[in-house]
Amino acid sequence: MTISLEKADGVATIRIDRPEKLNALTLAMYDELAEAFAEVRDDDTVAAAVLTGRGDRAFCVGADLTESIPALAEGCFDITRWDGAHQKHTRLYKPVIGAVNGLCLGGGFEILLSTDLRVAAGHAQFGFPEAGVGVVPAGGTLVRLTRQIPQAWAMQLLLLGDRIGADDALRYGVLNAVVPAEKVLETATEWATRMARLSGSALGSIKESVLRLGDLPQDQAFHVEALYGQRAFTSPDAVEGLAAFAERRPPRFPSRRAVTGPGGDVGE
Repeated sequence: MTISLEKADGVATIRIDRPEKLNALTLAMYDELAEAFAEVRDDDTVAAAVLTGRGDRAFCVGADLTESIPALAEGCFDITRWDGAHQKHTRLYKPVIGAVNGLCLGGGFEILLSTDLRVAAGHAQFGFPEAGVGVVPAGGTLVRLTRQIPQAWAMQLLLLGDRIGADDALRYGVLNAVVPAEKVLETATEWATRMARLSGSALGSIKESVLRLGDLPQDQAFHVEALYGQRAFTSPDAVEGLAAFAERRPPRFPSRRAVTGPGGDVGE
């Protein structure tokens, strides 16, 4: 397999593992990545996931031009086959953190846009070269990019095909942090571990609401937001969290019992 999945202390680490090809994705790897996301979703012992690429040259440079793109261009399969890898229509409401350790281009950049938090090395580069070879970034980017960053910067990336460095990606709002290369995975894992100590039901409601409410008219969105809020306020995690606050002790969230064990904490 060229997508690996490791689990420890409530954190799943998904690696795109083809460094000799800059972690370019074959057809099989797209399927494996979708399966890894589904496993993270369904495993109660996993609180958050880190997505990264093997080596320090690339996070992922997208689809393998010798296999995936020709197969798609020849109509051998429907592009929606890749929806799981791109987290379209996702039911994965656990946090996913992108850890970028080099080139992040084309489909790799698209997959990064499906993550919730993102940290990159200073030497990382980002870009959408698709228009230069007659295709488009339709792995969620034509929907996501202008919703995540200002339209002018999004259109510059899409229409000119410019590569930008990590500092510009941070300035555009693509990234949360830029750190030394040796700190990328450590930072992402630290964030994931921190979130594993928080309420799983609360984080799930936050992510689900952000994904689902953006397209709704404002009044309807406020109504649905209240439903998410009511669900959270009446949850077992809220009962425990408020009790722990009153008793001045760390909470032991019911949603995290599978992660921490009875009365435990992540990393104990």
